[in-house]
Amino acid sequence: MHARWQISPRKEFHVRNRRPVSGKNLVEDIHKRRQPLPTMDAIYFIQPTKENIVIFLSDMSGRSPLYRKAFVFFSSPVARELVSHIKRDGSVLSRIGALREMNLEYFAIDSQGFVTDNERALEELFGDEESSRKGDACLNLMATRIATVFASLREFPFVRYRAAKSLDPTTMTTFRDLIPTKLAAGVWNCLTKYKTNLPNFPQSETCELLILDRSIDQIAPIIHEWTYDAMCHDLLNMEGNKYVHEVPSKTSGVPEKKEVLLEDHDPIWLELRHAHIADASERLHEKMTNFVSKNKAAQIHGSRVGSELSTRDLQRMVQALPQYSEQIEKLSLHVDIAGKINKIIREMGLKEVGQLEQDLVFGDAGTKDLINFLRVNEDVSRENKLRLLMIYAAVYPEKFEDDKISKLMELARLPPDDMTAVYNMRLLEPSSDTKKSSLPFSLKFDVHKKKHAARKDRPGEEVTWQLSRFYPIIEELVEKLSKRELPKDEYPCMNDPSPTFHGTSQAASLRTGQAPAPHSMRSRRTATWARPRNSDDGYSSDSILRHASSDFKKMGQRIFVFIVGGATRSELRVCHKLSTKLKREIVLGSSSLDDPPEFITKLKLMTANELSLDDLQI
Repeated sequence: MHARWQISPRKEFHVRNRRPVSGKNLVEDIHKRRQPLPTMDAIYFIQPTKENIVIFLSDMSGRSPLYRKAFVFFSSPVARELVSHIKRDGSVLSRIGALREMNLEYFAIDSQGFVTDNERALEELFGDEESSRKGDACLNLMATRIATVFASLREFPFVRYRAAKSLDPTTMTTFRDLIPTKLAAGVWNCLTKYKTNLPNFPQSETCELLILDRSIDQIAPIIHEWTYDAMCHDLLNMEGNKYVHEVPSKTSGVPEKKEVLLEDHDPIWLELRHAHIADASERLHEKMTNFVSKNKAAQIHGSRVGSELSTRDLQRMVQALPQYSEQIEKLSLHVDIAGKINKIIREMGLKEVGQLEQDLVFGDAGTKDLINFLRVNEDVSRENKLRLLMIYAAVYPEKFEDDKISKLMELARLPPDDMTAVYNMRLLEPSSDTKKSSLPFSLKFDVHKKKHAARKDRPGEEVTWQLSRFYPIIEELVEKLSKRELPKDEYPCMNDPSPTFHGTSQAASLRTGQAPAPHSMRSRRTATWARPRNSDDGYSSDSILRHASSDFKKMGQRIFVFIVGGATRSELRVCHKLSTKLKREIVLGSSSLDDPPEFITKLKLMTANELSLDDLQI
């Protein structure tokens, strides 16, 4: 079948990894003028909006429709009035080959993560000028998109959320305080409709969903995360998962530029992505050394064993060992990346910056240490000084009151838009009692030096690398949720019958205060979130891909965590780590996945409505 894909203006909803339609195919935006192709069929994948329906009807009505037949797939449930609008046009009805709801309004970012692509959520929900109308619209759209995840996986979750807190009965609850509550209610409304209308949708709970927002952890989006994955995205200006590097030419002597995707299909990436950059570099060096030592031709045409291989060395090796060209290219790719990252770490003095970041977070450094660092290290980059000050503002929010933070910004010589980012950290502060309860220890009876910290070292957690002490708050929350230790007053459940919320619960066990045993209730059809392809790569020392197809039927119910306002690489790493530790598949969702530069830019935009993204570069 010859076909043309018609994509709605929200291009993020098209299926990126679809199988090509047999014959010719073309992907186009329905909002642009298109050439009529009356002998071809068209597949429309669109949001169910009135605007898109009007365009579709215009395409397919009258004597001369643009296409022979239309197969229409909606990304989320379509309103009855819109279906009626389509039915009213008799000339179009006979030209429709399919009309279906796909429930796919999200992007899978890896095997255990997804985003709803609400890129402006931070600005619209936490901005200086609160607009409940704009905020509610943002949350309603987000709720619909989150619900499509559960519709497509045929999972019905217990919906838990961080409750709003107030200091006392006279304190007014703000819109920001209610973000998780409002989103949970929106998701719950969508799910109850799915229970009634969607075939094969579970009628009782099969998994758990915990809804949080960015105020739960202000530090995770800013602090340097020292794993290979995070360093790639933080330091190399990658576009999504795309990396451009030079590869040896198979024909000429000139190196060629090649775009590669750092994703699940790459066994070396899967093996090393969550390793500390020093460990990843060491293991890559071992892999390359082993390869060269086992191949005489590689020793002749490459450098001597133990030294770094240049692009020319690799080119000679590819020509001498064509049967190993794919292995050499993959190894050289990661050797190249790790080399660039280590060079940036050395040139920017990131070890010293990272050490101070960790010490501030764990209470081992304070104001004097930061002042001393800024005075002694004047050559530290503007971005790194900014990130230090933002971490300081998150650990010491009270310093805004005595103007200490503004004096530190003057000392750091930060320009006005950087200072805006630091001041906007206040917009992400949780209420005082939440802040107090989130501190993992009490300062009340500390007769020695009071340790002002945002984290404490976790018992039983061995830290191999000093710069890897930091962990995101969601690590503690997910562990507590899995052990049924998450306080129900702080994290209530929508499925509990309550006069506050509409609907009834299927969860009789929750009425007695007991959560169900975390056994798996998923079907064979949805056995994994996004199973990577198996591979026997032959040179990866402990191929992750080879063992990727775990028996999920033996694992407990999935846990979904959704963070409003942007998730981080460290939080995604934690979900992978806890899936193994807790023997439950942990899936992270968010409005977006932000690397530190992106997050800082969004913070600046929270009060800079007159500026555009192009104006704000770090």
